[in-house]
Amino acid sequence: MLFSSITFLYYFLPITMGLYVVAPKRWRNAILFLASFLFYFWGEPKYCLLMLVSILAGYFGGLAVWYTINCREEIRKLVLFIAVAIPLSFLIVFKYMDFGIMSLNHVLGTEIPLVKLALPIGISFYTFQIISYLVDVYRKETPVEKNFINMGAYVVMFPQLIAGPIVRFSSIQQELKERTLSTDQMAKGIGRFVTGLAKKVLLADLLGEFVLAMDQVPRSSALFLWIVALAYALQIYFDFAGYSDMAIGLGLMLGFHFPENFDHPYRAKSITEFWRRWHMTLGGWFRDYVYIPLGGSRVSLLKWVRNVFVVWAFSGLWHGASWNFVMWGLYFGVILVLEKLFLKKWLEKLPALLQHFYAIVLVVISFVIFRLESFTEAGSFLAGMFGFGLTTKTEGLGMSIGSYQIRNYGFLIVVAFVIATGIPRQLWDKMREQRWGAVFAKAAAPAVYLMLLLVVTGFLIQSSVHPFLYFRF
Repeated sequence: MLFSSITFLYYFLPITMGLYVVAPKRWRNAILFLASFLFYFWGEPKYCLLMLVSILAGYFGGLAVWYTINCREEIRKLVLFIAVAIPLSFLIVFKYMDFGIMSLNHVLGTEIPLVKLALPIGISFYTFQIISYLVDVYRKETPVEKNFINMGAYVVMFPQLIAGPIVRFSSIQQELKERTLSTDQMAKGIGRFVTGLAKKVLLADLLGEFVLAMDQVPRSSALFLWIVALAYALQIYFDFAGYSDMAIGLGLMLGFHFPENFDHPYRAKSITEFWRRWHMTLGGWFRDYVYIPLGGSRVSLLKWVRNVFVVWAFSGLWHGASWNFVMWGLYFGVILVLEKLFLKKWLEKLPALLQHFYAIVLVVISFVIFRLESFTEAGSFLAGMFGFGLTTKTEGLGMSIGSYQIRNYGFLIVVAFVIATGIPRQLWDKMREQRWGAVFAKAAAPAVYLMLLLVVTGFLIQSSVHPFLYFRF
């Protein structure tokens, strides 16, 4: 079930929230747990048992790690390894088994048949949450959760189940036990949810239509290819950031405070800054559970470079079981190493506009690698962006079709880019700092959100629903 669907907006969410609000506090986690299972069952009925086993593994694994807290370190590490191995093995089998077989067949020339298992929705997100919980219990940073319903609600909680943000158990453990619902928090949650919904439907989905349309255009112009690449970079940002906004908004409506996941990454002046602003919960997860345990930056230069490349190779693989994702991760690893060694110092001497330009160009190039799984296809597209290998025989046709699509979607791309920079948000916040602005914003906000919801509803009724891009990651 998608957040951007009529079923969710006008059936599942109102019924769930109605039951949740009127129920006694002691029943709310159970309602959330059951509603979240129904939410997951709607889209993945055949994998509900897998989800339940993952929850049980996290629950009993946490208890096992906790009750061996006074044992020898070797025993504690063994228990942790077994506890983590169970949910991690599910992720490896369902997401990476065929990738491993295909790679092995390619290298050895074998013909091992593919397993062809469908990827369970959200498995990358909820597996990482379970692992972080188990490791934090092992590190004595988080008390073990002895209430199974609380643990289940944490893992399967529908707002962040399919798209994150990746929530640490410690950050909501207290709210799982005791939280309050208020009209102000509910209003903020609704506003945040509707904002994210508008990003997804009115920006990401329409940008996706443009990208798909331009795929049919002969590659006769480098400019057109840059526009397509930029449109896709904006599409995936608004798609993912929109879902994160919806998750955070739903969390507020339910009484939870989820961590922020995006902070206007296209305002970055370097790739280092970009990754401090993009998918922040994933970056924090890899920092705390991979990078620092490897030694972080407090090692020799060669080991530090190794640590960076290990993290970014895993980060690429997390996004998808394909070599283009590994290449995408290593691409950023190389740039981050260069920035740390010398490039960032040189960049800081340049005007701010050039720093922004540098970051955006590299990010746009990266999403070409991200999108096109074939190295040949990605290489051809990138070469075309720099004027090589363009179609010449059909140039007139390509220019005509491309120009038509850009005329149709050009304004949308410009608006999306301006919104992505955060400039409208800055202006809105500055206005709210003024007394009259605060009064106006408070009075106008409900009308704006209602209008956005009505417009989105119209789009959802009249057009097919575009799937969330990260479903396949």
